[in-house]
Amino acid sequence: MQTLYASQGSESDNIKTNEKFLLQSLNSMYDLFLAQLSLLLEVHKKAKDRLEKSQQKLLATQEDKNPNAKFVNNEVLKLISLNENLKGLIEDQKANLWYLDFEYVEVIYKDMLKSDLYKDYMATKVSTFNDDKNFVIDLFTEVIAPNDKLYDYFEDKRITWLDDLPVVNTVILKLLKKVKSTTNENFFTPELFRDVEDKEFGIDLLKKTILNQLHFNEEISAKTKNWDAERITHIDTVLMQMAICEFQKFPSIPVKVTINEYLEIAKEYSTPKSSTFINGILDKIIKEYSSNGQLNKVGRGLL
Repeated sequence: MQTLYASQGSESDNIKTNEKFLLQSLNSMYDLFLAQLSLLLEVHKKAKDRLEKSQQKLLATQEDKNPNAKFVNNEVLKLISLNENLKGLIEDQKANLWYLDFEYVEVIYKDMLKSDLYKDYMATKVSTFNDDKNFVIDLFTEVIAPNDKLYDYFEDKRITWLDDLPVVNTVILKLLKKVKSTTNENFFTPELFRDVEDKEFGIDLLKKTILNQLHFNEEISAKTKNWDAERITHIDTVLMQMAICEFQKFPSIPVKVTINEYLEIAKEYSTPKSSTFINGILDKIIKEYSSNGQLNKVGRGLL
C-alpha cells in the first residue's frame, strides 16, 4: 500500500523502481528490529558502566563498593548481549544509531530508574531466570515501546519506521516471551521473510496491481457511479485495487481473508468511514464475479 500510494502510479510507472522501494522498506523494518533490540542492550551496558564507575570512586561508599547488580546480571539481557549472531548484524548496520544518538539511551535509562517496575525488581538482589525474563518483558512494554521521545525519533529517522513500529515491537515481545536459558544463537536473529514464497508474494502483488491499475479503476468506477471521484481518497482506491488484484490474480487466497485484511488496513490508515465504503464496493464486485463465474479461486472454502 505504501509503495503504490507513493508512486501515484499508472501502468507506465517503472516497476523496477517500485519493487526496489518495496524491498528497501521491508529491509528497513529489519533495521528497526535491530535498533530496538540494540537499544535494550545499550541501556543494559549503560547500567553496567555506571556500576563499574561507582565502584572505582576514590571516596566510594559501602553501597558503591557493594551495589545491587541485579539488573546488570539479568540473565536474559546477558544472553542477548552475548549473542554473536545478533552482535554481527548490529555491527553490520551502516551506522550505530545509539552511538550517534546516545541521548535516547539516557532517556530510556532514566525513565527505567524512575519506574516502580524497576524499583520493585531491584528490591531484592537475587532472581530466577523467569523473574529476569518477566522484568525485561515489562521494561520493554511499559518503558521502551510507549516512549514518546523515541516515537518522535523514529518518525524523523526513516519515513516507514513509524508504521513498522507496532509490528516490530510485537515481534520482539513474542521473542522475549519465548526465550529460555538454552536458547540458541539464531533465536534473536529471525529471518525477515518466512520463506521465498512469502517474499515473492509481496513483489507479485505489487507488480500485478500496477500492471492492471487502469482495469481495476474501471471496475471501481462502475460500482461508484453515484460518487464524486474526488471524494474517494487515494488510499481507498489503492486498497481496492490491491483487493481486486487478489480476487483475480491469486487463486489460493480466500475472498474473506482478502476483504478482512484490507478493511483492517483501511481502519488504520484511512478515514473513519472508509472501511464501510470499501466493504460495500468489494461486496458488489464479488457478487458480480460469482454470478458471472469470474471468481478464480481454487480449493475448498475459498469463496
